[in-house]
Order: sequence, then C-alpha cells, then structure tokens
Amino acid sequence: MCRINEYVKIFMKFPYLKQLPAILFFIAVLLVITSGCQTGPQLPAADEDNGGLFLPDDFRALVVVDSVGPTRHIVVNDNGDIYARLSHARDGRGTVALRDLDNDGKADSIVHFGDYMNDGRTATGITIHNGYLYASSRKRIYRNKLKPGELVPSSETEVVLTDLDPNVMTNWHTTKPVAFDNQGYMYVPFGSPSDACQDMALYGPAGIPGGLGLEPCPERENHAGIWRFDAGGTGMVQADGYKFASGIRSVVGMVWNPGDESLYAVGNGIDNFHTLYPERYSSWQAAVLPAETLMKVTEGTDYGWPYAYYDHMLKKNVLQPGYGGDGKIVGRASEFDEPVVAFPGHWAPMDVMFYHGDQFPERYNNGVFIAFHGSTDRPPYPQSGFIVCFAPFDREGNATGEWEVFADGFAGVDTVVNTSDAVYRPMGLSTGPDGSLYISESNQGKIWRVMYQGDKENFGEAQLAAMEARKSRNYIKDPDPELDHLQQGDQLSGGILFNTYCASCHQRNGKGDNNRFPPLVDSEWVTGDEDRLIDVVLNGMQGEIEVNGRTYNDLMPQNSHLEDLAIASILTYVRRRFGGIKDKPISIEQVKRVRNNTSVRK
Repeated sequence: MCRINEYVKIFMKFPYLKQLPAILFFIAVLLVITSGCQTGPQLPAADEDNGGLFLPDDFRALVVVDSVGPTRHIVVNDNGDIYARLSHARDGRGTVALRDLDNDGKADSIVHFGDYMNDGRTATGITIHNGYLYASSRKRIYRNKLKPGELVPSSETEVVLTDLDPNVMTNWHTTKPVAFDNQGYMYVPFGSPSDACQDMALYGPAGIPGGLGLEPCPERENHAGIWRFDAGGTGMVQADGYKFASGIRSVVGMVWNPGDESLYAVGNGIDNFHTLYPERYSSWQAAVLPAETLMKVTEGTDYGWPYAYYDHMLKKNVLQPGYGGDGKIVGRASEFDEPVVAFPGHWAPMDVMFYHGDQFPERYNNGVFIAFHGSTDRPPYPQSGFIVCFAPFDREGNATGEWEVFADGFAGVDTVVNTSDAVYRPMGLSTGPDGSLYISESNQGKIWRVMYQGDKENFGEAQLAAMEARKSRNYIKDPDPELDHLQQGDQLSGGILFNTYCASCHQRNGKGDNNRFPPLVDSEWVTGDEDRLIDVVLNGMQGEIEVNGRTYNDLMPQNSHLEDLAIASILTYVRRRFGGIKDKPISIEQVKRVRNNTSVRK
C-alpha cells in the first residue's frame, strides 16, 4: 500500500527541494510515488458489514450477487467474468454467467445457460483451460470455447468425457471436478459408490452394523481413484484414461499447483463409525473421525481407502473397522500414503485453491484455501465446518501441517444442530485477475469477493488473532464428549439402522407389505404419541392394531437390545421420512425414560 506521508517526509529532509516552486515540488513527489507504488485496477468499495463475513484484519468483502440459485463451484475468467455451476438447473440450464458492467464489484448481467443433456442438476465442477469453459456433472464433462468479449459462449457444446457406470447418477461420491497440469494432461476422480466397501448388493451403500468390508475391495478397480486423460480429448470414457492414483473415496475439490507442479485433492472420509461399530467406537469418536484431508497426489500414490483412514489426533493412518480396526490398530494401514494437512472429521471439503495472486500479504502466496461445506452426520454432537480455511506452505513449497480460519460467518448461528440450520454453506473458490478471492455457497447462491486493503508489509500474527479465537465456536471446535452432547437422535444413522432392523417388514419406502406388516407412511402411530411409539419399538407388540383404517395382526418384535441413541435415531428418521415431522427429533432422554418405566412395570 502506498504511504504518501512517508514520501513527503523524505522529500522534506532535503532543503533545496523546499525551494522548488510548489507545482514542481508536487510533480517530483508524484513521480516518485508513482514509480514506487503498485499500480493496477482500483478495488471496489467493500460492504459495510463485509457481507456478513468475519475475516483477518484489513481483509474486506462485498457480496457480488445475493442469490442465483444453489451454487457449487465457480471460476473467474481473466476479464473478471464469473461462471458458476448450479446444483439444480434452472429450466434445464445448469451454469450461470455473471458480469460487472459498472466496476462496482456487483454482478449486473446474470445469464443462465448450458443445457447439458438434462443432467445439469448434478453439477460438480467448473474451470477454464486453454480458452475453454469446462463444466461437469456426475455423468459427463462438457466444454465450450470462450470467444473474447462473450459472456455466454456461442460455441457448440462438446462432450469431453462420459462415465458409463450404469449407477453413476446414484453414486454421490463420483463427482467430477477437473484439473489440468502443464504437461497436457487432464485429471478426473471416480469416487467409490459405497461408504466403506461393504457388500452393497446385500446391505446398500452405507452397510450394516458390524458388517465387514469386502476383501479385496472390488471398487478399487474402477473407482476410488483419480484417472489421467489427454487434456485436449473429447468423446472419451474412463477406459481412455490411465489410473493415476488410488485409495481415495470421494473427491469434490481438486487443483493443479504450479508452484510445485503437483496435483492436490481434498478428500471426504467415511462415515458411521458408531452406528456400524458401536462396541468399538463411541458416538464422540464417530463425530470427529476420520479426518478430512488435503492430499498431494502423485503418480502411484495410494491413500488406503477402504482399508485405512487418517486420524488427525494420532497423526497417523489407522486400520478401518470394517477390516478389523478398533481406533488404535495400525496394521497394514502403515503401508499407505498420508495427507499433507488433516482436518476434523465430516467437515466436508468441497473446493481447494492455491493462491498465486499479488493482492494478499506475502504469507498467503503459494498457500492453499479450502472451503468446508459443513457436516451432516455428527449427531449427537453439533454439526461442524461451514468455514473457509487457509493452510500455509513454507518457502520450500511444503505444507506446514497447520490450518487457520480465514473466512467465517456463513453458518449464522453458533450451534448447528441440524445442517439445515446453517444459513450459508461454503462451496466454491476462485481467484480473480486482480488477486481477489471469490467464495460461493450452495444454499441460496450468494457469492462474495474478498479483498485486502491494508499494509501488506506489516501483516502478521496480530491480524490473525481474532480468527484464531473463532476456533472456540461450536461449529469449529472439537466437541466436549459430555457438555456438547445434544441428547437427540440422528436422522442419518437412523436411516441405516432402519434399513437393518425395520425395512424387512415395513419396507424401505415405509409402505409395509399390504398384507401382514402395516405401513408407516402417514400412520397415526408414527405421527401420534411419542412415548407410545418408543414403547412399541423397545418392547414389541402382538395382537390386532388398526393403521390407516385397516386391521393388522402380526408380531412386532422387541428391540430393547438397541441402545437409547439407536432407538432415538431410528424414530427420528421414521417420523421425518414417513410422518413429515422435521422439527421434533426423538431425544435419548425420552427413550431412557420409557425404558426405565417399562422396567418398573415389569
């Protein structure tokens, strides 16, 4: 930042300069200032409240656009135009283009485009390479040639790659962000369809309690890895590529770092440790494990899925429970690569971006920003994440292993009980031509522009102190095992347990079998008295009952062997899924009370 007063003081030290006519003195000062100051486009004014964000001192933000629809990844072109992929296409158009016409930092021209073979609703990535705009869904990668001056490309859409897996549209893990190196290659991840390689034909993608992983895991052949392709190719399928790295369950964010000429990816870890292995993992361990990771991906690297996971507290790979692990055993997990930075579990990293601009202070150069979407499966503890982190790299280009909060304020509340409580969920990252950082979010489609407007030379720990203090917030800190326990059921775990213990009779759709077993959908037993419903699950029931005007007479087995959290989770899921009751989860205390009263009666 130019310091005019300092230049004037320097000039005033020379007496002969004071004797110059005022106009000549001013011109001399101006020439020196101009030669010594950075020149470039003037940054727009920030919003008075920084668009609701908390940032390190002297960083400011403005809202580029308030709501363009649920937005995932974004990319900023060299002329400042912004392109964003929408998670739900608008009228079949899955991409939105934004342009600032009056240089105030706000988007004035907003155009939806891109009819990508009706799969625009599954958008997962967008980038610009060699003058082409690349947009991805789970099934395909597309590209359009960008012509100078055009906001919306007029060129014909080309299909770069098609995923021929017949189950690709139901595999949430096989997102397709695209990255390009400087050697003419394109990189694409193919995620694993299951959580931990249990037998999906028998148990579904999430598995069953106590279930073991398949050995060897067949998914590793065509999934759970990153493939390399010809960067200029079109009409390709997976077989046209080369398996570059493996053992990576789910990648949503990926980037090539020109600093060390390496590929980096952020990985989402496996879920449900306590639900599937309650005797080996507590609900607290399941909330904070396994770590979310930043991986340096080189040719032949193997990050161990599904056999291993990384524990950021132990700072090492640990054997996955489906293969005999208990949270301590390492075994063959030591054979696999370890991440360069690890974060708390289930934060859901969505995008990763190395900063190579010249607007921010020097400490940010060559470091990496990561957008965390926020967890969905941490109950009975608060959901976590919902921030943008920064992980510094040293002068040799190596990650320090540390991370810090860079942008906060997205969640809007301190305790996120349910993921839907978060007002915004950070999603996409991109750098503008002037070095500004752009951040998108997926709830409404708000996009922020973050700028630095302070003295770069004096930026240091003092400017970061307030952000370090924000790590004490409930959606960032590690939860206290006792104090932060929310004492209520977990819908996600409840779905797994329901499919294990209840679906064989009531069916996965909750409609029963139209014969012996009654439906749960719109049943007064589901939407009515909570204690009665808990009692039926705990202690079973036999004899005639009437459900939705029809009489049923069969045995409902008792499930008192299930712990209180498991029953609360099942019934929270049932009431939400089949009864439409979304704001009243069944609590652990309710189940405990009914269980105790039952024991007294007996």
